Amino acid sequence: MKTKFLSLITLGVILNLHSAKSQITQVKEKSIFLSVSDYEFLEGITKDVVEKSRIYPGHSIKGMPDFGSNNTGGTLIKPGGRDCYPSFWIRDYAMSLESGLITPAEQKHMLILTASKQCDQTWITKGGSLVPLGAIADHIRIDDGLPIYFPGTYSYDRQGEKKWGMFPPYDDQFYFVHMAYNYIKSTSEFKLLLNEINGMRLIDRLELAFKVPPARMNNHIVYCNDNFRGVDFGFRDAVVITGDLCFSSILKFRASNELSELFELINDKDKAENYRAIAIKIKKTVPEIFLDQRGMLLASTGKSRQADVWGTALAVYLNILEGADSERAGTFLTDEYKKGNLASDGNIRHILNCDDFSDTTAWEVSLVKKNTYQNGAYWGTPTGWVCYAIAKVDYPQAQKLANEYVAELRKNDFRKGDEFGAPYECFYPPGYKQNPVYMTSVTCPLAVFKTMNKQ
Repeated sequence: MKTKFLSLITLGVILNLHSAKSQITQVKEKSIFLSVSDYEFLEGITKDVVEKSRIYPGHSIKGMPDFGSNNTGGTLIKPGGRDCYPSFWIRDYAMSLESGLITPAEQKHMLILTASKQCDQTWITKGGSLVPLGAIADHIRIDDGLPIYFPGTYSYDRQGEKKWGMFPPYDDQFYFVHMAYNYIKSTSEFKLLLNEINGMRLIDRLELAFKVPPARMNNHIVYCNDNFRGVDFGFRDAVVITGDLCFSSILKFRASNELSELFELINDKDKAENYRAIAIKIKKTVPEIFLDQRGMLLASTGKSRQADVWGTALAVYLNILEGADSERAGTFLTDEYKKGNLASDGNIRHILNCDDFSDTTAWEVSLVKKNTYQNGAYWGTPTGWVCYAIAKVDYPQAQKLANEYVAELRKNDFRKGDEFGAPYECFYPPGYKQNPVYMTSVTCPLAVFKTMNKQ
């Protein structure tokens, strides 16, 4: 009897332990933003997209032999894995760094290449646009390494037409800082900051680039006017946006903090404090200038002065919008998601459907027709930022959005065959799709979901 009684006790303990373990597992599963299966799938497809986007030394782009071979001396990463954007684009590459899928050797090569192509003499293009001292290339050709400072062309001689702005895009300067910051922080090779590249130390090149975009003297906000415009963010270079610029200023905020840390590493306390102060000022000013009554950040104060989904979500992710401002933005995005104005298959518009400027265009001024490309199509690139913002107020809705995003990738996974293309750069149901196997459509969300899964 005693033995049987002890066996029953033991069985009860085992059952209780099993129950407790099951409860712990359930809690863990609830705390993980993406399921293990979905996260592993996303990580796997992202690795494969990045690999497809690599151009190894001496290799050319499959299907695009006219663009020559990679003669830069190291691996380059282009924006996508098929026949699109056949150059090294600073922006797309820099936006992909936080995915953790780019090796230190690759990072160092592309950082030094970008620094070496920084404009060392102000000049005017044949189209009448200005390339200022310190400007960072929009993209760099793979064959001869020539820097192209403007969107819309691969020709060094024909770059700089007015429709793409009279000044190079503002964001590349801040992404250059982001490239250096990520490399230094991941390798601890801070002495590289003091190395000279074409006669100028890397840290000085970073500082010079930071000062290129025009900024307000009193608050450091990036701005432009109708007569002398630069693209605020290359993922909408086909949109005319003027006045004080929100997205560029958000990127400048991050670059300010990054420069502050880099100057700390080389023991320049004064400059570290100066850039920290710039970041603080921008953080205070952004909501003062751009925040609307619904909790959304406007893209600008001039042309295309419209609520910017990407900018608002990124501002929450980077903690520019905090507390009540973050909650208000997240609540509004959640409500619009439920109404169907925000997303399609987990991909995100620049502008909410309810905020389109007119029946014929999403943005006020665009070079492309409505519901295509940057003027109303849906993109995967900002999905992580939007999920992060929504998760602060409605975790289940954020997970639902993320699950829809992964489901679309699974359905149209490019690895199934040539007729499949996910991740696309953008799409608009039922039939519009642009540029398959697009890198930031997975690298940017992966970086955010990686963070959220750890929280």
